[in-house]
Amino acid sequence: MAKLYFRYAAMNAGKSTSLLQAAFNYEERGMRIVLLTAELDNRDGHGKIASRLGLSRDAITFNASQSMAERIAAAQQESWISKLACVLIDEAQFLTMPQVEELHRWAHENRTPVMCYGLRSDFQGKAFEGSAALLVLADDVEEMKTICDCGKKASMNARFDDEGNRIFEGSQVLIGGNMRYRALCPDCFYGVN
Repeated sequence: MAKLYFRYAAMNAGKSTSLLQAAFNYEERGMRIVLLTAELDNRDGHGKIASRLGLSRDAITFNASQSMAERIAAAQQESWISKLACVLIDEAQFLTMPQVEELHRWAHENRTPVMCYGLRSDFQGKAFEGSAALLVLADDVEEMKTICDCGKKASMNARFDDEGNRIFEGSQVLIGGNMRYRALCPDCFYGVN
C-alpha cells in the first residue's frame, strides 16, 4: 500500500544516509525513484543530498511556491521514468502545509510511496511548518534516534555562533549544518543538568 512516510530526528541522526540507502535499495532492484531536496539547503551544493559519511546524490530542488506534483512530473519527464517506485524527499521540514497535503493525496492517487526525511523542530523547540503538517498527515511516522553529548537520547536542536555560544533568538532557518547546530537531549536543551 502506498503511503506518505515521515522519518524525523534531531540533527546528526543519519536522515540523509537513510534516504540515500533507501534510494540505493530501490535502484539496485531496477526500480525508478525521484529524489527531491529543499532549494535553500545548499550546504553541499545546489540540488545535492549528502551524508556526513560521504555519500552524495543529485536531486531536484523544491521551494515553498512550487507544486510538488509538478516537480515530480518534471522529474519523470527529464529522466524518462515511466513508473515510479518511490519519491524520496530530504529536508522535508521546509515543505509547506499545502505541499504536504498535495504529497499525501499524490501518494494515494498514484499508489506510490512518498518518503520524507527531516527535522521535527528548530533551535527554539518550535515546529517547522512542513514537519507539523507531516506529523498530522503522514500515514507512517517514525523517529530516528541520535544521542546528545551527555549520552541521553537527543530530540532537540540547538544553534551556536562561530565562537560556540548558544543562540536563542533569530530566524528559524539558517543553513549551517554541524558547525552551527547540535542535537541535544531535553535536559541539556533546557539546562536542567
